[in-house]
Amino acid sequence: FEETGDLDFSYEIAGLARYRANYFMQKNGIGAVFREIPDKIQTVEQLGLPPVIAKLALLPRGLVLVTGPTGSGKSTTLAAVIDEVNRKRKDHIITIEDPIEFVHVSQNCVINHRELGTHTRTFSAALRASLREDPDVILVGEMR
Repeated sequence: FEETGDLDFSYEIAGLARYRANYFMQKNGIGAVFREIPDKIQTVEQLGLPPVIAKLALLPRGLVLVTGPTGSGKSTTLAAVIDEVNRKRKDHIITIEDPIEFVHVSQNCVINHRELGTHTRTFSAALRASLREDPDVILVGEMR
């Protein structure tokens, strides 16, 4: 925080809620924003997303990019797609995030969550390492 003037992290109050937090320097001192991360991951259907989004979870290979402005639902959409994979396939999923937002519990898949600064130093190092971990799906969260 002292070096960059901002800090992004997730914070969990066990049994109550999980938050994505951002501290930042501004004209009048330190500012902060907290966004609640739902503890229950909604399905593609519950979010009212088009059925084609659920089909992304069944792709055997490829690259899927989810883009949009802050607050548009990118993380929620990605969580729903990963949940779809987790329920319908038997694969190895690796998430690389800064910070970890939605925490997926293994259903049919093995899921490994990696957080920058805690479990890996950089996105590129985590991606390089993940290729040695035999993943079927790699989720790379928001890269700033």
